[in-house]
Amino acid sequence: MQSDHRKKCNYYNLNAQKMFQSLKQLSENLIEKATALGATAAEAMIVENKSLSLEVKNQNLEKIETSDTLDLGLRVFINSQSACVSISSVNEMAVDEMAMRAVAMARESTPDELSLPAESNEILSDWNEDAFELYDDNHLNQNFKKLEHLTQEVEDAALQIKDISQCESTGFSSNLSNFYLRTSNGFSGGYKKTSNQLFCSAIAGSGSSMERDFAFEGRVFFNDLPNPASIGRLAATRAAKRLNPRKPPTGSYPVLFDHRVSSSLIGHLTSAINGAAVCRGSSWLLDSLNKQILSDDLTLSEDPTRPKIAGSRPFDGEGLPTSRKNFIENGILKQYISDLRSSRKLKLNSSGNAYRSLSSPPMPGIGNLELSPGQHSAHEIIGDIKQGLLVTSLIGSTINNNTGDYSRGANGFWIENGEIVFPVNECTIAGNLKQMLLSVVAANDGQKHLSKVIPSLLVRNMTIAGK
Repeated sequence: MQSDHRKKCNYYNLNAQKMFQSLKQLSENLIEKATALGATAAEAMIVENKSLSLEVKNQNLEKIETSDTLDLGLRVFINSQSACVSISSVNEMAVDEMAMRAVAMARESTPDELSLPAESNEILSDWNEDAFELYDDNHLNQNFKKLEHLTQEVEDAALQIKDISQCESTGFSSNLSNFYLRTSNGFSGGYKKTSNQLFCSAIAGSGSSMERDFAFEGRVFFNDLPNPASIGRLAATRAAKRLNPRKPPTGSYPVLFDHRVSSSLIGHLTSAINGAAVCRGSSWLLDSLNKQILSDDLTLSEDPTRPKIAGSRPFDGEGLPTSRKNFIENGILKQYISDLRSSRKLKLNSSGNAYRSLSSPPMPGIGNLELSPGQHSAHEIIGDIKQGLLVTSLIGSTINNNTGDYSRGANGFWIENGEIVFPVNECTIAGNLKQMLLSVVAANDGQKHLSKVIPSLLVRNMTIAGK
């Protein structure tokens, strides 16, 4: 028979709907404790995660792991002073101590008039969670043997490809995240999200001549995953094509970033237009609002409402509504990626892009992202290159956040007279992001099932350090 104390602490159970209700009750409890201790405002965030991962090796189950966690985060305000505390326990004493510590820390913090919660008229009041299609009802009903068999299919398909000596890792993973946010200004809501992944890392060749590559596919709904054998074949084919690499010549050449890595280029761009970076003055795109920073035929947009996409969500980390928006339109920077604090500092409206962890205040971030496609396929772009490099993987990173100077190690394939002629490794590519992105050419091969729909990107001129 459970004690009264344990009954109070037993906030969650196996039923998903009851779990959702218990997260709501727990968040209400946190807000009440904080305000009773003197907080003028408070925000409580609860995250439950259930995950499963398994790997096979030589057709045998090598590893299986499951985890089940429940984490609590509390942000409290005493006027313009604030503090964040998180714990991984629902023990009543631990929750009490968490609230007391958060309030005590807030009293000692430096006042910041910009770091205040949203006004009640700014928060989202209603939404249809089902329209986002982020939760697979069958997520917790998968059979271990079925998952093992699917993973074995991936490995078996990879090993059938010529020159493949072994698979370094082949596996499946899934996660259920249950998120709830409550604030003392009236916001209360959450959503559930599932994810499923199949992956394979294949090794071609042997001894000192081995090469490795991988393939990965993830979907919100398990039944939307592609054929397992196709993932194994893709990983193996990529690895086999990398055998017998050479160094490219040194000089200035066009560089085509394959769609597997092109999102990294756009990632450097979104970091530079992040409101927090702009406020710090650590951005190579300072004072670029309403100026051209991309080719004039390119638009960079975010749509957090796309159904069945991992980066979708109805509200941001401060309870503000999310919506489709163009950050860059026809090459012109139209708005920064901002949360409430950065938008107040910049005297702009928030773009509704606040992200937060359990133990820190919100920061601007990006979820779904799409760059408008170009007129030609990557194959057609390659066909127009006399000499150049196709980059399929990147190593390391040296990026100057203030100047945009860019230098990275790269692997890929050398292009001669419109044809791929040999694999490349051990080279460095360098340039300046401002110049690179102003002349970038987009292909039309963006992957629509991804959160980041970024096609292959051609940079017309970069320095390549090879042989």
